[in-house]
Amino acid sequence: MSNTRHHCLQTSIFVGRMGFMCAKQHVKLDRLLLAWLLLCYGVNNAYCLTVHENSGDLHSLLEFKQGITSDPNEVFSSWNTSTHYCRWRGVICTPKRPWRVWGLNLTGQSIAGKITFSLANLTLLSTLDLSSNLLVGQIPPLNGHQQLETICLNDNSLEGTIPNALTNCSNLRKLNLSKNHLSGAIPPKIGSLSNLKYFDISCNNLTGSIPSTFSNLTQLYFINLFLNQLEGNIPEGLWGLPNMVILELSHNRLIGEIPQSINISRLQALGVAFNKLGKALPSNIGIALPRLQRLAMGRNTFEGQIPASLGNASGLQLIDLPENSFTGQLPADWEKLSGLTRLNFEKNMLEAGDIRTWEFFHALRNCSSLRVLSLAQNRLQGVIPNSIGNLSTTLQQLLLGENNLLGVVPPMGNLHSLVSLSFGENNLGGSIGDWIGKLQNLQGLELSGNNFVGTIPSSIGNLTRLTQLLLDGNKFEGSIPSSIGNLSQLSKLTLRYNNLQGNIYL
Repeated sequence: MSNTRHHCLQTSIFVGRMGFMCAKQHVKLDRLLLAWLLLCYGVNNAYCLTVHENSGDLHSLLEFKQGITSDPNEVFSSWNTSTHYCRWRGVICTPKRPWRVWGLNLTGQSIAGKITFSLANLTLLSTLDLSSNLLVGQIPPLNGHQQLETICLNDNSLEGTIPNALTNCSNLRKLNLSKNHLSGAIPPKIGSLSNLKYFDISCNNLTGSIPSTFSNLTQLYFINLFLNQLEGNIPEGLWGLPNMVILELSHNRLIGEIPQSINISRLQALGVAFNKLGKALPSNIGIALPRLQRLAMGRNTFEGQIPASLGNASGLQLIDLPENSFTGQLPADWEKLSGLTRLNFEKNMLEAGDIRTWEFFHALRNCSSLRVLSLAQNRLQGVIPNSIGNLSTTLQQLLLGENNLLGVVPPMGNLHSLVSLSFGENNLGGSIGDWIGKLQNLQGLELSGNNFVGTIPSSIGNLTRLTQLLLDGNKFEGSIPSSIGNLSQLSKLTLRYNNLQGNIYL
């Protein structure tokens, strides 16, 4: 899963302002005094500029300011006692008296320094968003903040552990601590946050296991644990959370398997790549996850056949299963996957050899949005079917290298969107037709390590965007076409181990 970034919600409250004007030049003093008092004390939620009704909130904010060491955008220029703290930049107050600090939003201001523990004294705080800054140090304990619903401290350089005290914020709905330098374990009591819907701790250095208490968080729709050092089994309860939409666990050290009982009917994205998961995938995975759009499982030890039921998840856009131990034939029931854009099965042990087992390509013709198809480094053999030329005209990468393919490459001139085409390290033969010159968007063409014969087509000079042309290790003969001199962007050209003659003028 779509590497993989998530942004904090920004909340603001408009607080009305009230002014007054004199209708006549001579106005009695008592009327002026009355108007001033109304301005200070509460008509239409206005507040006096110099009266601070809650000294605790005031001092907590001023102490937070003292922890800031760099303020290039002058965020804190308004933070002084001559102005009511409800008008300080980034401070959001409750709409009615007594005006208390309800939110603190200073996202993306490039401020540096530490988050002082004084924020724990803002007892009515509901939203804390200090994301995308240069803050260091530890996360302050916010114990007992029953009003706190959103904490966004992502994209900083915070260190230390996730405070256990955060698990006492019973109304917490969103917690984003991603892209910091946090270490230690996920607090086991995380399951007590029964209102939690969004949980992102990706891109840290967290260790230990995923707490089994996650199964209690039935409101969760987003979990991102990407790029940590978590290990152990994935709690079974995680595979049954009813509201889960995004589940991203890639780049950890997780073991175990995906249970046959998986049932997350709302799940749209599942990422478990770069772990140590194994065994066969649930045969009904495409039925159990009917809304699935993105499936990323590369770099594990999954085995067995790729479930044919994936063809039932008609919304699939990405299937990324490289570097596993999948065996057997390629599934042929893909007619429903019209929105599929990426299909990557490279570095497995998948097989194909006759017309029946090559029906896979025939089924893919309905995938009209396909951009990437990689079956490199598998156990495919036999003749490439002519139906390969009927693949989507949106296809940009077609990678079939390092298999055991035979015969002649079928014409593919209608695949004019191709950027990368690889048939290297097979047993393909015959000549390359002039159709190759129709692929004018090609940047990489690899045909090395085969048995191609005949001359190199002069039409190859039409591919003026080529940066890599690999033709070595074949049986090409005759003169090197002068049209290769048209390839001004070439950075790599290999022609050795052929029977060619002549000069190259670039």
